[in-house]
Amino acid sequence: MSHAIIASIYEAKLLAWSKARAEPIKVVFENIQYDPADGETYLRAFALPGETASSTLAGDHRAFIGVYQVSIVAPVNTGKTKTSPLVAELTALFPLYARDTKSGVTVVTMSPVDPGPGITDPPTYTVAVSFLYRADTN
Repeated sequence: MSHAIIASIYEAKLLAWSKARAEPIKVVFENIQYDPADGETYLRAFALPGETASSTLAGDHRAFIGVYQVSIVAPVNTGKTKTSPLVAELTALFPLYARDTKSGVTVVTMSPVDPGPGITDPPTYTVAVSFLYRADTN
């Protein structure tokens, strides 16, 4: 259940940011079909839950650990002109050790936002950025 709450925290944060931009950008979440317009740049976001751990012998503690990934999908042959500025914006949006809370669950950004290699798959060029998260509950 807490992984779902964590996903909703990051989804809400991403949506608010995308709508507040001077040039809003479409955000597509997992299991949603989207057919972009020709030449459109958009984002695909995923919560990738990892293990749920417990650090107490009583079993009253849970550590929800995972990765949040945002894939920047841009038109092929645009180089990094579309993706690099968005990587910088996402890095600022999810700062290291930021704490966000919803429904009694506080999630912490546990690693810096890190871009992966660009993947060319015509007609798109995709750069995935991701970070580790952790939430501890009793």
